[in-house]
Amino acid sequence: MTRVSVFNSPLLLGFDHFERVLDRISKTSPEGYPPYNIEQIGEDRLRITLAVAGFGEDDLAVSVEDNQLVIRGRQGEEDSNRVFLHRGIAARQFQRSFVLAEGIDVVGANLDNGLLHVDLRRPLPESQVRNIPIGRTGGKGKTGGRAIDLTPGRTKGDES
Repeated sequence: MTRVSVFNSPLLLGFDHFERVLDRISKTSPEGYPPYNIEQIGEDRLRITLAVAGFGEDDLAVSVEDNQLVIRGRQGEEDSNRVFLHRGIAARQFQRSFVLAEGIDVVGANLDNGLLHVDLRRPLPESQVRNIPIGRTGGKGKTGGRAIDLTPGRTKGDES
């Protein structure tokens, strides 16, 4: 069965990177441990919070690999003298990965009462207007190879 690309339209140029990211996301296992929240805490700030009860600072590692935020947890050796009648608190190792969009910066991480908070900052989009010069390739034209300013609010005869 052939997979049809979402970005296969000739009107969507340069989106092959997004397609690769979507493929990578779809191939990751949807394991539910540890549970996490993602929240917006400001206009340009995000926070990922993972429930990591039983893990200490030395048991956790937060890193950025390529465009992925990777959070790993591995608890140290346990006291072999402990005898559990019931063991409901997970003590297994884990790895959680989050694909970061271009420009997302990891600001920091802290552990508080069994919750690991990873703070991110995303750049605010800046509006950019760029004028493209129109050249003449023969025949008579009115522009003579000069750039035409298409800035809103300017009339045809305005000069800079």
